[in-house]
Amino acid sequence: MRSYDIIFIWGDYLRAMAKMYQLSTCSTCKRIISELGEQPDLEIINIKTDAITPEQLDEMARLAGSYEKLFSRNARKYRSQGLNKQELTEEDYRRLILEEYTFLKRPVTIVGEQIFIGNRPKAVAATKEALRN
Repeated sequence: MRSYDIIFIWGDYLRAMAKMYQLSTCSTCKRIISELGEQPDLEIINIKTDAITPEQLDEMARLAGSYEKLFSRNARKYRSQGLNKQELTEEDYRRLILEEYTFLKRPVTIVGEQIFIGNRPKAVAATKEALRN
């Protein structure tokens, strides 16, 4: 195997690692997927039907720097469970996201070693750019 073969294979591997964790019933996620256009190398995962595994969540947190960055305070259950009145730890964020998919800030897109969280215009633009490269 020649060295440039390895680079080519590694490049294909990184492209294949593009994953978006989203909710298929979420109109914002649908809009973002539409904005991204056709992305044959992007694996789209519906977190309602394909529950996030502890390993997947741990990898997201490693890339993001914390579980808190992945946690959505906009989820209806955040207030209804009184979580807004509690001081949550990293372990709490991890446990809550694993217990209830709505606590994951959406969408979460991983491209190689980059992670993009949420639907703010900057995150969507950065996701587009990463998928283009």
